[in-house]
Amino acid sequence: MSSAGSNTKKVSRSRRAGINFPVGRIHRLMRKNHYAERISAGAPVYLASVLEYLTAEILELAGNAASERKKNRITPRFVNLAIRNDDELNRLLNNVQISSGGVMPHINSALLPKKTARPTTGNVETNAA
Repeated sequence: MSSAGSNTKKVSRSRRAGINFPVGRIHRLMRKNHYAERISAGAPVYLASVLEYLTAEILELAGNAASERKKNRITPRFVNLAIRNDDELNRLLNNVQISSGGVMPHINSALLPKKTARPTTGNVETNAA
């Protein structure tokens, strides 16, 4: 006498989509902020998956930057270095300033010491005929 849907457990849209970012929260925020008059059911799933991918990409690059410098903790400096060293992420986040991120290390070539040519000593062959 029980209905078919009474024993089923509720599954979140995030779990159904196989992502970690909250699909329900993104859907609520999209409706609340009136980005469009109507929002399809797939739009927040797609947006959540894109945000999760970008986050994973940035964290992976920042983790690599931290491990190159033998650090265990990802700081805003490493996030900034990761974004600025990647062409696509740098273009996406071109106008973004990361707090406590610092600047990219760069020394102008005019400030570097000039290399002088060494005079040759005794290496010149003479033609003795």
